[in-house]
Amino acid sequence: MQHPHHINSKDIEENKIWAVLAYFIFFLPLIAARDSKFAMYHANQGLILLIFAVAVNVIGTFIPILGWLLILPFGNLAVIIYMIIGIFNSASEKTKPLPLIGDFDIIK
Repeated sequence: MQHPHHINSKDIEENKIWAVLAYFIFFLPLIAARDSKFAMYHANQGLILLIFAVAVNVIGTFIPILGWLLILPFGNLAVIIYMIIGIFNSASEKTKPLPLIGDFDIIK
């Protein structure tokens, strides 16, 4: 994945709030800040996080006992931690991928 290191400071300043909100509802930047490389980067990270959260919950639900006792609690804890990391990165004006899951480029 190619990280958009050539994002100008005006783009970051004007669209930081959309980048932060992408970790709550990934498609908000797609609607409100489509031309912002910074917001689109974090919308992509938010979508990856949503896909990860759905996978954790589907897998954890359908695997008896192991899923209920390990996958669901620890997987959802990981989702919350990733969300905090993403919010911190966007609020800190960084384009840093989420650990282990953030190297996919879904939204261009």
